Amino acid sequence: MPAEVVEAVREPAPVAKPARGSKKSRARSRSGIEPNNVRKLRQEAMMSKAELARRAGVSPLTIDRVEAGCPCRMDTKRKILEALGLKPSARAEVWPDIDAQS
Repeated sequence: MPAEVVEAVREPAPVAKPARGSKKSRARSRSGIEPNNVRKLRQEAMMSKAELARRAGVSPLTIDRVEAGCPCRMDTKRKILEALGLKPSARAEVWPDIDAQS
């Protein structure tokens, strides 16, 4: 086998790397960010994410996602309101654009 062919076989093909942050931006655009005041109200109540999750009966990961603006079910929103000591009528205070979604 000629030396040029051997060198071509040994050299790995270049791999295209994705642009930095492209995975996150795609995930955000698909998920639809819902701005809310859960983090602010939780901190005002001096409550940790774990404590809010325990009181609401959801996972700490769910609280993390909700605070990040990921959409969640209406039942989860109700549980979070109750865990924060709020009435269902306070939903507009926590999720300002909730009426626009319905």
